[in-house]
Amino acid sequence: MHMIQVILLTVLVFFVIVTIHEWGHYFFAKRAGILVREFAIGFGPKLFSVLRGETRYTLRLIPAGGFVRMAGEDPEIVEVQPGQTIAVRVKDNVVKKIYLDRLDERSDVIRGEVTSIDLERSLHVTLDVEGELERFAVHPQALLISKGRDTQIAPLDRQFGSKTVAQRALAIAAGPIMNFVLAFVLFAAYIQMAGIPTAEPDKLLVSSVLPDSPAEQSKLQKGDVIHAINGTKIGTDFDKMLDMIGKSPNVALKVDIIRNGVARQVVITPKPDADGIGKVGITAGVNKVPTRHATFTETISGSAKLMKNMTISIFEGFKQLITNFNLNDIGGPVRTAEVTGQIAQQGIVQLTSWTALLSLYLGIFNLLPIPALDGSRLIFLGIEALRGRPVDPNRESMVHFVGFAMIMLLMLVVTYNDILRLVRGE
Repeated sequence: MHMIQVILLTVLVFFVIVTIHEWGHYFFAKRAGILVREFAIGFGPKLFSVLRGETRYTLRLIPAGGFVRMAGEDPEIVEVQPGQTIAVRVKDNVVKKIYLDRLDERSDVIRGEVTSIDLERSLHVTLDVEGELERFAVHPQALLISKGRDTQIAPLDRQFGSKTVAQRALAIAAGPIMNFVLAFVLFAAYIQMAGIPTAEPDKLLVSSVLPDSPAEQSKLQKGDVIHAINGTKIGTDFDKMLDMIGKSPNVALKVDIIRNGVARQVVITPKPDADGIGKVGITAGVNKVPTRHATFTETISGSAKLMKNMTISIFEGFKQLITNFNLNDIGGPVRTAEVTGQIAQQGIVQLTSWTALLSLYLGIFNLLPIPALDGSRLIFLGIEALRGRPVDPNRESMVHFVGFAMIMLLMLVVTYNDILRLVRGE
């Protein structure tokens, strides 16, 4: 597969799993009547932006996630205060646009000093126009225009906080739920493409040999069957092979292989990595066996089984990370992109399975009770449901802000570590 294709497929994988997550938030927020101000993929500076209806769709520089910005989640940026001079454009007896600056350049407007204004409940503005008070109704989709930016007002019934706990919880949980749905569909597609084996694999084959690795120096080749290590039969037990190699840095291993039906033996000395774990520079997998087309029932049950098994593996990984923390065990966007590129080279079947796993992981990770993630926001809604009133918005915002800052800091550290690892050639 050409490198350009690999890069495009890698970008597509990230785009799909993040977009489906944010679309879940967006769709159910819109269903609840919440004004969605922005649908963003990525963080940081904008690369692309387009306004469609009430929502601005943006593509941002840092490909580490995305967000849906709903009215009322954060304090509104643009405010109008009594005593402020503004200009309004009236059409059909209601204010459609409110100008906050460059008033002398506006045409077909009414200028005046604000004496009272309510853009959330009664939707009105009263102006002192040359000594006379004039009251105007404000359209619920009126625009505030300041510094060249248009900001649609958000009446109270269009704000996130005005909706029921159930509506808000659904809008938040919908992101991870859509990731679970995507994972299930992709696992099902993988089963359809890969088929159902008609026999059990009985061999462990070398899939690739890294250049200048101990395996290449020992003349190990792609397609070799790994039969035994130091007399211990391997069979199809990939984990056993990794364990024996990992525990033998700088120790010569006698590896019995079968090449083109002929038994051979090679001696390989694993090289220790940064953590002192032995590596020989190969990837391996079980041998291909005949397959048949999966039935509808087998596809559904197989997809559910993969979802269950992968979920257990993900939580085991979380447990291992907590009990035996090692920065090298955490992969950021760089490492994930690297692995995605490697899997993309293996073909669309394996890439489909990997994309399903990433989508499942993203859904689970976002439901963890970590500040700034969906799980933490659901906890705050649960507290509100139990006590009958919301937590102080300022305190909740501070918790999420600190959490987001910590996640971004960890992301920077992990990304820096991943780049160093690539530079060192590990």
